[in-house]
Parts: sequence; C-alpha cells; structure tokens
Amino acid sequence: MEKFYTLIKKNHLLEKGSTIVVGVSGGPDSLALIHLLNKLKDKWELKLVVAHVDHMFRGEQSKEEMLFVLDYCKSLNIMCEAKQIDVTAYATQHQLSSQVASRECRYAFFKEVLDKYQSRYLALGHHGDDQVETILMRMVRGSTGEALAGIQIKRKFHNGYIIRPLLANTKEQILSYCLENYLVPRFDPSNDKTDYTRNRFRKYVLPFLKEENPLVHERFQHFSETFLEDESYLQVLTQQQMNTVLKRKEKSVVEIDTNLFLNLPLPLQRRGIQLILNYLYENIPASLSSIHIESLLALLTQNHPSGSLDFPGGLKVIKSYQNCLFTFEHDKVKEYRFELDIPSVVKLPNGFKITCDVMKIASPEFNGNASFLLNSKALVRPLIIRTREPGDKIKLKGMNGRKKVKDIFIDEKIPLHSRYSWPVVEDGNGNILWLPGLKKSTYEADSASEDEYVVLQYKEL
Repeated sequence: MEKFYTLIKKNHLLEKGSTIVVGVSGGPDSLALIHLLNKLKDKWELKLVVAHVDHMFRGEQSKEEMLFVLDYCKSLNIMCEAKQIDVTAYATQHQLSSQVASRECRYAFFKEVLDKYQSRYLALGHHGDDQVETILMRMVRGSTGEALAGIQIKRKFHNGYIIRPLLANTKEQILSYCLENYLVPRFDPSNDKTDYTRNRFRKYVLPFLKEENPLVHERFQHFSETFLEDESYLQVLTQQQMNTVLKRKEKSVVEIDTNLFLNLPLPLQRRGIQLILNYLYENIPASLSSIHIESLLALLTQNHPSGSLDFPGGLKVIKSYQNCLFTFEHDKVKEYRFELDIPSVVKLPNGFKITCDVMKIASPEFNGNASFLLNSKALVRPLIIRTREPGDKIKLKGMNGRKKVKDIFIDEKIPLHSRYSWPVVEDGNGNILWLPGLKKSTYEADSASEDEYVVLQYKEL
C-alpha cells in the first residue's frame, strides 16, 4: 500500500506526535485504515483512538460489529470509543432520511471524541471508488462549486481536519490488503441494496467505467484536485468583486446592485450567487441545486423590471429594477397602523422614523419631500401612519386629479420589497397627505401664511 504513505506525505495529512481519531465501522475500508495507521504509530509517534458508532439499524448484527471493533482494538492495544445511537428515533424526531440522520449522529459523536482526546485529526476510510461515485452523483444531482470536486483528501472539520489517506486506492486493492494481512472485516448487507443512489452507481456505473479504464479512479482524483485549485482561485476573485456589488448584508438579508452584478463575468456571477446562499443558509438544503442558480440568472437578465423566486427553506429572491434582494424576512413585513400624537416620534419597521413637532416659523429646510407642513388649526385629527392599501390615491401638490400610490411607486422605481413597508400618512378624513420621501399632497400648508405649523419629518433611525 505504497500509495497510502505517498498520499500522506504529498498532502501533509499528518504531523509527527499527533493524536488521530479513526472512524472504524468494522468494514474492510476502515479496518485496513486502522491497520495501516497502526504500522505508522511508532515511527510517527502517533496516538490512535478508534471511534465506532452502532446506528442500531440491524439489531444484534450491528451490536456484534461493535463488539468486533472493540475486540480488534484491544488486540492492537488501541483505545476505542464506541457508542450505540438510536438513529431511527433521531430521524423520526427531526424528520430526516435515515442516511442524513446517520451522518449527523455519527459526526456529532466524532466531534465528542476529538474534544475528549484533544485531537485535530479525524481519519476516515473513503477510497478511490467512493470518489468516482461521489463526483458522478453530485454531477447528476446538480451540485455546484466545491461540491463537484467530490471528497477532499483533507478538509477543515471542527477544531482540525478530516483526512482520507485511502483516496488513492481502489476497493479491490483494499480487499486484497485485508486478505494479505489476515484481516477479517465485517460486511454491511445494506451496501448491496439498490434502494440507495450510491449503491446503484456502485453496481451499474462504476464497473462500466473500470472496463473502459482500470485507472479511472486516478483520473477522477486528478480532476478533483485540479478542480479545487481552479475553484479556490475563482472564489478569491468572486469575493473581491462581490464586495463592489453588495448594497446590504445583514443576518438574513442580502441586497445587490443588479446592473453591477451583471457586469461581472458569468463564472463569477454563478459563484457570487453561491456565496450569498452559503452566507444566508445555516445549512444548505439538499434540494438546492444549479437549477436554482440558473433560474436566478434568467430572472436578473430578463427585460421585465421586477419578479421573484421562491428558494428552498423559505428564502425569497426579489428583483426590482436595479436591485435584487435575498431575504428570509419577506413574509415578516406586517401591515401597521400608528396614530401620531402631536408632538411625538414614531419608529417604523423599515428603519426610518417620523417626527412630529409644532413650530411657529417654517424653515426652508422643510421644502423637500422628506418633510411636510400642516396648518395646526385646520388639521383634521387623528394623523395616521400606515402601510399602503389597495386603491390608495393621493391628490398631488401642483397637479389636478388624483394618482394611484401604486403608480407612484412604479414611477419612482421603488423596489418591490420596500413598497410593503413604505409609510402612508393620512388625516382624520382619510385623505392621504404625504408619501414620506416621495410625494406631497395639495393639503400641505403654505409656509408663508400660517401662524403655527405641525411639522412632519422623515428620517433614518
């Protein structure tokens, strides 16, 4: 197994004197892995700790596998941490598939063992055939970015790294190694079932590829490594360029300038979208794929100024003119209706406030659309601040007739998501007096003729 040692040195997988936690199921891959690492133990001054999880899917059979691993570790004088976890109950409780639940439970246990022994390395037995299967599965599923590179030889995990020293070896080579070294691994019968996607690739696709090229695993590993190098370079470029198009970046909201974004090269656009999704999602949904990214690119390049998409997990993507908003908070914008006392200050859900004061003299600074003057004596109370309603119309200052508030939003190119929370100010007769920051009505007082004014101002919080 020279490839095993070559891969460790080439990729700097281990440091002398390290504590290595090794995931061992009892199957041929993990059994060969712990056997090989045990050979290195004295030379590299390694401390080995085996971690085994009984997922309790197969009753006594899986329990026997746990006892087998414990006995094998005892024979090698290696510490073994074994745990039985009712994965079926966990899957039911969290509404997960058995495969996803198994992975979550297993990796949570690995973290516990890493912490207990203050280890930075988790060694797993994935091999070259696993790599071929993984890359093909992800391509078919529509994965993007680094995911297309398949299984990484070394990647960050918890407080250290996951390492996979067997990726250069095939399953056949591992089985031969077990036979030559009198290892008697256990075999999980579920690996032969074609219910699982991976098993179908293993049974039907992989043999065909090996007939075409017996070293196909090496070609896929080369693809994985070079793809990751290219992807890392493009990711750096993407992060640099995305900083120039971001307008807003909050915990659950990202807004970009669409025009600036579309000026980026297409490869950076795709990766830019992926960066946004990675930032917003705590855990990327399994149903999210390259199809969603292509749909978004189509939305951003279409001639229509507005539109929206629903992404998995409640993420809403809203295009409006030259803005595109990614948000989980779209449905959280509720209708509001506040009564404005005189004087007072009302804080609005859109990050602005409206102040109300009484003054004797109107300053010239109140002439813009961010302020509104009312005749204190002629004012019909109460003053109401609310969200827009269907059919809202305003009698604009300096114009005949009334205009729909909806049309004003369109004319002013107000983004769709902002329209839901934009304030409308009306008097006690239901007349719309003012669209703060946008338009005034004919009901505004003449700043040169009144004795006392109620002054409304629209400001950021």
